[in-house]
Amino acid sequence: MIRALYFSPASRLEMEYPVDKFKKALRNRKGLLWVDFSGEPNETCEPILREIFRFHPLAVDDALQETHVPKVDDWGDYLYIVLNALDFDETLTNGTLHTHELDVFLGRNFVVTHHDRPFQAIEQAWVACQRDDRHTRSGADHLLYKIVDYLVAAYMPIVEQIDREIDDIEDQIFYKPVPGTLESLFALKRALLSMRRVITPQREVLNKLARDDYRVIDPHDRIFFRDVYDHLVRLHDLNESMRDLVSGALDTYLSVINNRLNEVMKTLTVITSVFMPISFIAGFFGMNFFEPTAHLLNWTSSPAFYVTLAITIFLPISMFLWMRRRTWV
Repeated sequence: MIRALYFSPASRLEMEYPVDKFKKALRNRKGLLWVDFSGEPNETCEPILREIFRFHPLAVDDALQETHVPKVDDWGDYLYIVLNALDFDETLTNGTLHTHELDVFLGRNFVVTHHDRPFQAIEQAWVACQRDDRHTRSGADHLLYKIVDYLVAAYMPIVEQIDREIDDIEDQIFYKPVPGTLESLFALKRALLSMRRVITPQREVLNKLARDDYRVIDPHDRIFFRDVYDHLVRLHDLNESMRDLVSGALDTYLSVINNRLNEVMKTLTVITSVFMPISFIAGFFGMNFFEPTAHLLNWTSSPAFYVTLAITIFLPISMFLWMRRRTWV
């Protein structure tokens, strides 16, 4: 889908601007043209990007291939910017964190966005332009700021979701650890690593937009990009903190499992120790309390039976009490 909006101080905002008027809009230096390519095949996008906007072939090839980390390339009259959005399943422990690429061309009087999947940040910025023309009246760089701001703001629900998952797993570790707990921990660890791979380079992109002297960005608008940069720095710190929490939870899980294994081994050892003298007595006497053929009638008398039965009962109890006194159980 190709959609475009056009704003000019001399006319009202046009939300359905046709493709055949793009060249005319680009000649108006005081206007603003925003073209959004959403899931459009490369055969349709490439002629518009090369022939109408006259972007460099290398920049066009980069935009049509989703294989890049966040970056910014200065082509003089325009900037080529790669940004990443994050998408997560309803439960991170049962799914994965997905990364979607957004390609942006920023010029003096135009913004071109290209993405293969729907972007929440693009939709929010599109609706904001419809409701308030100040987003388009302030120029192309300010419109880019709004898109980036919406994109970075969408990271916070992911951070909150991961934080809730970590709290739930920590409670589960102490009360009822199961083999699935370890799988959940590694899923969270992978999600945090994927987020870090996006936030770290994207933070550098916003740092360049806020501090470098680009021709298409007004110096007065750099403070807005600096504000987004501060948000990314905070998100990066939160990501590092949560990675430490996950690593700590993993160590705690292993410790709890080892402690439970030690408790099981101690219980089995106590049971073995308690029944060991009984096994010895049973093996020695052979439990032959019936009259033998040899002259050993004293071994099969009633007193001998009751003495053996008393030893069999009271010896394990005595050993258990002794082990308990030694705090072994």
